[in-house]
Amino acid sequence: MGTTGIGKKVPDFTLPATGEQQIALSDYPGKNVVVYFYPKDSTPGCTTEGQDFRDKIHTFRRRNTVILGISRDSVKSHENFKAKQQFPFDLLSDADEKVCKLFDVIKEKNMYGRKVMGIERSTFLIDDKGVLRREWRKVKVKGHVEEVLEAIREL
Repeated sequence: MGTTGIGKKVPDFTLPATGEQQIALSDYPGKNVVVYFYPKDSTPGCTTEGQDFRDKIHTFRRRNTVILGISRDSVKSHENFKAKQQFPFDLLSDADEKVCKLFDVIKEKNMYGRKVMGIERSTFLIDDKGVLRREWRKVKVKGHVEEVLEAIREL
């Protein structure tokens, strides 16, 4: 069960990330942070979602907002994915699912008829005071980034 909720301060977390860094939520005081969880690097839906965030990065930056992508893939896998897609934001590796559990995004999924536990595509908007303002679960990629930008405009 996750420990975050709308209107609550999000507990700080730190994960290994692209660029040989450790990134913590607390690294971004005074900024909005969009944390998006995705199932797997270099898969069609995850690639499109990342590209959509990439293509709107200037709009996010103008709105004082940082984008962080999180999956269970390794940092090495993230480095390749980020370089190939030219993502202007960091990807964080949550191999032990610590932050996935914090946000309660590990769900039972059907993969080719088998039940497996995996990341349910989800996005969270944390405001400049560290408070969770919006969450999107079971995200459909098409049009999603526009929804997130609209929510940021409403902050």
